[in-house]
Amino acid sequence: MPSRNEVELHNSHKDCWVVIHNKAYNLTEFAKEHPGGSKIIYKFAGKDATNEFSKFHPPDMMDRFLKKEFHLGSTETIQPNSCKTRMEAIPRPPLSSILNTFDFESIAKEVLSPDAWAYYSSGSGDEITLQENHQAFNRIFMKPRVLVNVKKVDTSVELLGTASALPIYITATALGKLGHPEGEVVLTRAAGTRGIIQMIPTLASCSIDEMVAAKLPQQAQWFQLYVNPNRNLTIDIIQKAEKLGVKALVVTIDAPQLGRREKDMRVKFENDAPDVQATESLSRNEGAARAIAHFIDPSLSWDDLKWIKACSNLPLILKGIQCGEDAVLAAQAGIEAIIISNHGGRQLDTSRSAVEVLQEVTQALKHSKLENALEIYIDGGIRRGTDIFKALALGAKAVGLGRPFLYAMSSYGQRGVEHLIVIGLNDRIYCAKSLKLP
Repeated sequence: MPSRNEVELHNSHKDCWVVIHNKAYNLTEFAKEHPGGSKIIYKFAGKDATNEFSKFHPPDMMDRFLKKEFHLGSTETIQPNSCKTRMEAIPRPPLSSILNTFDFESIAKEVLSPDAWAYYSSGSGDEITLQENHQAFNRIFMKPRVLVNVKKVDTSVELLGTASALPIYITATALGKLGHPEGEVVLTRAAGTRGIIQMIPTLASCSIDEMVAAKLPQQAQWFQLYVNPNRNLTIDIIQKAEKLGVKALVVTIDAPQLGRREKDMRVKFENDAPDVQATESLSRNEGAARAIAHFIDPSLSWDDLKWIKACSNLPLILKGIQCGEDAVLAAQAGIEAIIISNHGGRQLDTSRSAVEVLQEVTQALKHSKLENALEIYIDGGIRRGTDIFKALALGAKAVGLGRPFLYAMSSYGQRGVEHLIVIGLNDRIYCAKSLKLP
């Protein structure tokens, strides 16, 4: 068992030991190939990197990907930096005073660290698509009817055979521990308590095992997948998710490469550790592109859907449809559901808003006589109950929210996430009654 003093001696780029979760690792060679660049590893040479590691990776990451010869064994605890969250340190208004998603966003901006805020809030390029996602809803106007009995309003819905209390689900978002020390399991617990579906992300800070273990017995979860260049690894992941009991497989298809999220890139550059290896490039774009290339296959095509479907008996959802033509192809391929999405404005800037594409998709499917072939969901820019209602009126069966749930979790933890779901419920009922729709 390496002692604390022994670990501290290995503190250079030529001899780099790091402690993670009370286990020591020799990362001297791995640092050169680390997808996120070597600097972040060298910053913790001879130190405990548990807090930083946990923001980005599930706890079993080292066991799965680092060669056993570099595992040095358990070690006595090296005191890490204080993990007291900004959420605990920064005063916030009472949760009861939070009325909408924008309130959560404004508090999260103060609570989150600069790098976490940049990562969660950033869009690609000039962030035109990011802004348009919500602004497009504001250009759609309501047509209320009158003298309709709306004493009772049913907000429940069935998504691919799974009941949900609302036509809302928590969509997949990465790196939950940037916002809360418990990460995505906070979202799991809140979704279970309030009866909605959580989409488990591939790039979560928590493992799929942790999120499944945190759910209630009858709670439904979907699993979001980035198809890995290693087909065998992808098959293993899909089959593990099915064995753990998820109800659907969601394949992300709109990110063959990383979008240029300049706000996020700039903060990462400014916060970089000193250049301890003079030969390392300072290009943030190169480092990020290398990182995503490790787990996303840019060669993914329509032909791959056959073997993906054959891996399991799970319903298949395609996340990232952005035009009517592709929606028709998905229906013809036997896909059970699609999610109209532009990755929250984080991929190709100046892509159309999701709600604009929704209208095109419903028309294209109807024209091809495929309107009943699959279920349609949408995400991106949904911030009000009226946005949810407009999406449903235009043909979506449910909507996904990502950033709002991250902001609620970062600001108030599980209570905040549950409060946001209640806001969605109340807004849904208010819209139905105002428009005179039962």
